[in-house]
Amino acid sequence: MYRDFFRLREYPFSLTPDTDFWFDTASHRDAINVVCASLRGGEGFIKITAEIGLGKTLLCRKLLRELDGQFQTAYLPDPQLSANGLRRALADELGVQTPGNCAGDRLLNAVRNRLLELAREGTQVVLLIDEAHQLPNDTLEGLRLLTNLETEKAKLLQVVILGQPELDRRLAQPRMRQLKQRIGFSCTLSPMSETMTADYIRHRLAIAGDGHEPRFDDAAVRMVVNASQGTPRLINVLCHKALMAAYGCGEKCITRAHVKRAILDTESVMSRPWNPLAAMSNWLAPRLQNRTRHDALHGVGR
Repeated sequence: MYRDFFRLREYPFSLTPDTDFWFDTASHRDAINVVCASLRGGEGFIKITAEIGLGKTLLCRKLLRELDGQFQTAYLPDPQLSANGLRRALADELGVQTPGNCAGDRLLNAVRNRLLELAREGTQVVLLIDEAHQLPNDTLEGLRLLTNLETEKAKLLQVVILGQPELDRRLAQPRMRQLKQRIGFSCTLSPMSETMTADYIRHRLAIAGDGHEPRFDDAAVRMVVNASQGTPRLINVLCHKALMAAYGCGEKCITRAHVKRAILDTESVMSRPWNPLAAMSNWLAPRLQNRTRHDALHGVGR
């Protein structure tokens, strides 16, 4: 489409989570630091929440890359699992050979035996579950039982769950209090600030380009910021459509006119005046929460 016109090696604003385009926002980096430090300390259970479009799945894939070589990881992207399906999926990830009809306690024992084997080899195992807010209640209970697997010295299985804020509401239910109590650290991803959004756009264009990538003028960037409110998925949608609009006009520089066409073509966004105080609050509050968790983890202030 517009790739050759703008001399791009690949499309810069694809919606597919691609760690080659990773951009270190403050809240994403804080989350990675807290998760890695928690796992190295054997903390056992970490929760990450974020609104739709803030990059949970990309963060999950980034974590898989960061943890590679340090831990054996098991990644479960499908939340529509029964409790037994969760055990079966974990068994498959760990290479456990069991009959197809193996279920319940037998399957749990097979998983435990494999985890013990890995522990004897000095291998720590981390289970990452994406879209955890969609897990059925029975499956969440099954997850709690998996966190019971331990030796006298350490957890056999550490868990990182990622989900939308609905996950917090579900964990607040009385029936979930045992599971909630096991969560050692929590992180919240936040939208990007205006400056960060501008850097994000330039970052993705630079990775996809060959040094002659297209330019969004300042007015175009401000319009993207206002419409997306710092949500990466919406930024990608708008920038992709703005590039298409510029390509259709034969223009190399992306302007307000191109972004306006993108906004009018996108039902999920609505351009509104940028409120810097609200934006800073949205960005700062989760970061302070994450920093408190990080300081607690490292004993700052003791």
